[in-house]
Amino acid sequence: MVMREAPVEREKTREPYVFELTGGRLCLDFANTVSNHAGPHPREHLHSYADLVSWGRQAGILSEEEAQLLLQEAVRRPEEAQAVLARAIALREAIYRIFSSIATGRPPRPDDLDLLNAALCEALSHLCCVDFADGRFTWGWRGPQNALERILWPVVRDAAELLTSGELSRVRHCADDVCGWLFIDRSKNRSRRWCNMQVCGNKAKARRHYEKIRKQKHIRP
Repeated sequence: MVMREAPVEREKTREPYVFELTGGRLCLDFANTVSNHAGPHPREHLHSYADLVSWGRQAGILSEEEAQLLLQEAVRRPEEAQAVLARAIALREAIYRIFSSIATGRPPRPDDLDLLNAALCEALSHLCCVDFADGRFTWGWRGPQNALERILWPVVRDAAELLTSGELSRVRHCADDVCGWLFIDRSKNRSRRWCNMQVCGNKAKARRHYEKIRKQKHIRP
């Protein structure tokens, strides 16, 4: 009889996925939690609520203490954690479509904007001014520290800020046909083409080199 590892124990032993954070904005890094997003076979990296927490930890929006608290809460409330994960993925896809449309010169779909605005209303209800120091306040979040959806609030706020910022015109789509990742082009002449030069850029370079060699062999007498 094969003994199956309990889901919680499996999460503890599985190595966490290392996310690429090359988008230049929190909301774009969130949109990029799928590899080959523009291809026929996208690869999902948010398979569980624990993956969502791992991304938040790596993206810097959760401390180690906050991450552990949310993981413990997810074990206590697995159905709610699964529901939050489903909401997160739906929100991510809406964010991806919104900024992908903008990057390619098309207007976003109204239903995607509606979904983002609904999430924004919820997130902003938890936004507050905190930590008065040196004559100024900083932004913070109020609400239960164990609220499973709190990981989405900074993402939603960043997406809204990007939509209304001067950087919106710098949103780009990776030039790789399959990748589809989004990023902010902060190069001086706005010529950045790749989400990551070491990955998609080098892949394109290798493909061009292969094509050059193939053509040379084809025309050789």
